Amino acid sequence: MSDKKKDKRSKKDKDGPPNGGGNPTDAALTAAVVPGAKLPKQQYEQELIRLQVELTKLQDWVRHTGQRIVVVFEGRDAAGKGGVIKRITERVSPRVFRVVALPAPSDRERTQLYLQRYIQHLPAAGEVVLFDRSWYNRLGVERVMGYCTDDEYERFRKNCRNFEYTLVEEGIKLFKYWLSVSNEEQEKRFEDRINDPLRQWKLSPMDLESRRRWYDYSLARDAMLEATDTPYAPWYIVNANDKRRARLNCIAHLLSEIPYQDVPEVKVKLPKRDLTRQYDDDTPLLVRRMVPEKY
Repeated sequence: MSDKKKDKRSKKDKDGPPNGGGNPTDAALTAAVVPGAKLPKQQYEQELIRLQVELTKLQDWVRHTGQRIVVVFEGRDAAGKGGVIKRITERVSPRVFRVVALPAPSDRERTQLYLQRYIQHLPAAGEVVLFDRSWYNRLGVERVMGYCTDDEYERFRKNCRNFEYTLVEEGIKLFKYWLSVSNEEQEKRFEDRINDPLRQWKLSPMDLESRRRWYDYSLARDAMLEATDTPYAPWYIVNANDKRRARLNCIAHLLSEIPYQDVPEVKVKLPKRDLTRQYDDDTPLLVRRMVPEKY
C-alpha cells in the first residue's frame, strides 16, 4: 500500500466512529457551515435524522444490557431544554426514554427529604431518564426566588456531590447539561412568546421575574457549577443561542459519551391471521357514534 493511501486510511479511521455503535463525529455537522450563521434547516434535519438513528441503537443497547442512564437538563428560562428533550424522544420508546418534568412540590412533598421526590424517578434497568430541570432547582430558582432558606441551600450544596457520587457508584451513568443562552437571545425568545398565541402558554410569571433577576441567576449558576462540577459527574455547557445547533451538539455529545454497541438484530416475521375463525369486523361499528370525516 502506498504512503498516500496509508495516510488517507489512517485519517479516515481517526475521524470515524469511536465504537461499534457508530457514534457520530462532528465532521458532518461542521462541513460547509458558515461560523456564526444559523444552521440551515435542510442540513439540520439531515443531521437530526442521522443522530436519531443512533439514539435508536442506543435504546436497543440500553435494553439489551440493562443500563441505567440519567440526563439532567438545566438552564435559564427559554434556553431550549424542552426542544432538546423533544428531539431526543421523537423516535424512541417512552418505555425506555422517560421524561421527568416535575411541577412545584405539593404540601406533602415540602415536608419530605428534598431529594425524595427525585429519587423515585430514577431509572431501573433498561431505562434512560431525562430530567427537564432537576434537583438543581434548589441551587437555582429556589435560591434566587427565596423558596428555600439559607440553611437548606447550604445543606444541599454540600450534600449534592455525595448524592451524585452515590448514583455513579451504583452504576448509573449521569450526564449534566447546562444550556447557555445570552441576555439578548432570551429577550428575543420571550418577545416571540408574547406575540405568538401558540406559545404564550410557555410564558409564566416566573419567566418574567427571571428577566428582572438575570444577574441573580448568573451568580446562582456560577456558584452551582463551582460546587457540583466533579470528575465523576461533570457539567457540560451547551451554547444554545442557535436552537438547531444546540440540539445537534447536545445529542451528538451524549452519544459520544456512552460506549454503546450494535445489538444483534432479531428478525421479526408478521404472523398470518387465524382463518379458522370468521367474524364481521365492520358492521357492528356502523351503529356506533362515528367521528364526522371533515378531512
